[in-house]
Amino acid sequence: MSSKNNNKPTCHLCNSFQYCTLGKPNESIANCPMVHKKEIEEAALQLYTTDEKIKKSTKIASMIEAEGYIEWPRLKDTIEYTRRMDYTKIGIAFCIGLLDEARKIAKILEEAQFEVYSVCCKTGSLKKTDLGIPKEYTMVSKTGFTIGWISCNPVGQALLLNDCETDLNLIVGLCVGHDITFTQLSKAPVSTLIAKERSSPHNPALILYSHYGKSITSSINFRESKKE
Repeated sequence: MSSKNNNKPTCHLCNSFQYCTLGKPNESIANCPMVHKKEIEEAALQLYTTDEKIKKSTKIASMIEAEGYIEWPRLKDTIEYTRRMDYTKIGIAFCIGLLDEARKIAKILEEAQFEVYSVCCKTGSLKKTDLGIPKEYTMVSKTGFTIGWISCNPVGQALLLNDCETDLNLIVGLCVGHDITFTQLSKAPVSTLIAKERSSPHNPALILYSHYGKSITSSINFRESKKE
């Protein structure tokens, strides 16, 4: 296996998981980060031992993984993590198309004694054309529920939840790109509870297990994607 990008890590090309998972580097790969980026691995270890928030989060996440492995749904994991981190205020940034799911999540969180704040993606009723989005992309929603000429507003969602001084924000179905903007601007840490996937019941991994006998790349017609 050849090295790539001047020894920058490409762990997805590793020829076995029987290395770092068992506490040793893969010496046979030219860009194993445990071999060629030891200073970064050491810096990471230092953060785990000196940054109290990272130390606490890592400990709690590992405890939850061990206690609920396979058995607990992600929402249960999130509740347990939030409790043990001593968080009390939870924000929900949700897609209007997942309003029912957001309501159910908020109810469960409130029953778990958290303060819950939520902001839908269409807050502010911003026109797409006012944001520089070409008019031809102001499509009519196929769901018949949302209005195609009103833009999603992840900036507003983040700023509103920042104003609530939330301890943790949850993404529920934000579009790709909007989720990134929201995460960038959120003052509170962010976790994705539901990743939007319109072509399946919000299961982005489904494509990896389907289309038997076909190439994944050919099934997603990447070449015809429009580029700006």
